[in-house]
Amino acid sequence: MSNDLDINKRIAELLLEAQAIKLSPDKPFQWSSGWLSPIYCDNRVALSYPDTRTFIKKTLADLIRNEYPDVHAVVGVATGGIAQGALVADVLELPFAYVRPEPKKHGMGNQIEGRLEKGQSVVIVEDLISTGGSSLKVVDVLREAGIEVAGMVAIFTYGFEVAASNFAAKNVKLHTISNYNALIETALEHNYITESQVQSLTAWRTAPESWK
Repeated sequence: MSNDLDINKRIAELLLEAQAIKLSPDKPFQWSSGWLSPIYCDNRVALSYPDTRTFIKKTLADLIRNEYPDVHAVVGVATGGIAQGALVADVLELPFAYVRPEPKKHGMGNQIEGRLEKGQSVVIVEDLISTGGSSLKVVDVLREAGIEVAGMVAIFTYGFEVAASNFAAKNVKLHTISNYNALIETALEHNYITESQVQSLTAWRTAPESWK
């Protein structure tokens, strides 16, 4: 990509404009884990904006062409990565499948939905990386089925150290088109946050479990 920082910031700007990402350091959100968070991210909202959706899918497709040019298929992570993965697979003219969090409880009992063959190389598409736990479960499912995972791409990552450790432990390469640092820089430039709030936002990313 010609300028990764510019692209990271442009994606962050689009997500902020669509309110797919909301920043509220003074009135934090609570995650299901119990963590208090100054950020709420739901990148599925971006699908409702055609121009934003198109820019994201093309940027992800370019990333895959550059980093994983020889993959045979695109695999989405349920649920956030399904629509985005299908869009990207369409741009790349590649087969698409997705992985459920657990096997279906009726019918064929599938956990992998779509047609993948043993020995095929795939790239996984995710919408958001937090700790990486749920995303990396998809890697386990695919590997157990004999599928080669070339790597993973995602729209956004919080950049937690625990995520980096988890991906390293599974030997999975991760590339994203935006990240927390680019988000904070962009949010400050466009007056979504003030200088005085940056320190709190930075502290949260360093130790989210004990923030506030």
